[in-house]
Amino acid sequence: MTTLAQQLREGTQTSHTLSENTAFMKCFLKGVVELEPFRKLTADLYFLYSALEAEMARHAGHPVVGPMLFTELLRTPKLEDDLAYYYGDNWRNEIAATPAGEHYVSRIREVSRSNPALLLAHAYVRYMGDLSGGQGLRHIVRSALDLPPDRGTGLHEFDQLPTVEAKRDFKVKYREALNALPMDEALIQQLVDEANLAFALNRDVFHELEPDVRAAVGDHVFDLITRQDRPGSTERHPHQGMVALMATE
Repeated sequence: MTTLAQQLREGTQTSHTLSENTAFMKCFLKGVVELEPFRKLTADLYFLYSALEAEMARHAGHPVVGPMLFTELLRTPKLEDDLAYYYGDNWRNEIAATPAGEHYVSRIREVSRSNPALLLAHAYVRYMGDLSGGQGLRHIVRSALDLPPDRGTGLHEFDQLPTVEAKRDFKVKYREALNALPMDEALIQQLVDEANLAFALNRDVFHELEPDVRAAVGDHVFDLITRQDRPGSTERHPHQGMVALMATE
């Protein structure tokens, strides 16, 4: 029998590949990380995670949401530290969500009101990605922006899971918790559909930032980097060592 964790992973492979093949991520994975679009992305992610974590906490007694609340995963405090670095102490008055970011947050709040179980799809896509490919993205950002050792990449730093082994073991624990949830096939399909929507909403955020990247690097470099698609890191292919953008094992 296919487990929920397997169905989520396999059911979002195409969406994952599409996200990795946005122009923004193609540049990112080549080490082209420009400060202005990156700090805008960090602001969007702050609004996203603060909404997701608040709404999940609101439903702590829900039979599907409650068992998936893990303090090890909370990203909002880390993103607040990142924004203080990128925007200064007055960061709360300096940031604003992009329209795509606002739409993403609106979806989080909508499912919280109408079908709280679907919050799990958004949590799965975000957190498993942070623990997987996000670790590679962290190294790219640190190198590209020449960051100090302790600033700017808090999103992908997990104080309670400090080692590769700890992260790997936690992902096993998370998948086991997923597979133990009480749900029928109809809800599983809804979760897979919502996870695919989460990827699409994330792609919209990337697309909105792409003009900033193009302006920073120039049309020629931008087109050179983005003209060729890359194989998906969660799909079966002979290439190894590729960075998985979001949810993966």
